[in-house]
Amino acid sequence: MTVQELKKTRRIRRKAHIRKNTTGTMARPRLTVFKSNMHIYAQIITDVERKTLASASTIDKEVVALLKADMNKKQKSELVGEVLAKRAVEANISQIEFDRNGYPYHGRVKALAEGARKGGLKF
Repeated sequence: MTVQELKKTRRIRRKAHIRKNTTGTMARPRLTVFKSNMHIYAQIITDVERKTLASASTIDKEVVALLKADMNKKQKSELVGEVLAKRAVEANISQIEFDRNGYPYHGRVKALAEGARKGGLKF
């Protein structure tokens, strides 16, 4: 097993451990994060109805228009969190449950969470 496969396997195992206790309801939907080497994606999901209520990523047209050439990945992640929070507030969502999707809570994941808090979400 290569190092990349091992890391992915460990993350999926952590993800399963986190997800068994984290459920998105209509009163408190789940914010989930996925990151690749280039981009970061975030969705607010209700698991009861299996619907995505709001989403944002670094490839959205609105976010791309706000990005600057000198921004690093953490700054881009914080911007995605702020845009997601704005969309969630427009959809009357104020409280969420944060699902870090098996990633450690630091770096880009933490920046996205702080951006969402700055935008008005509570978790």
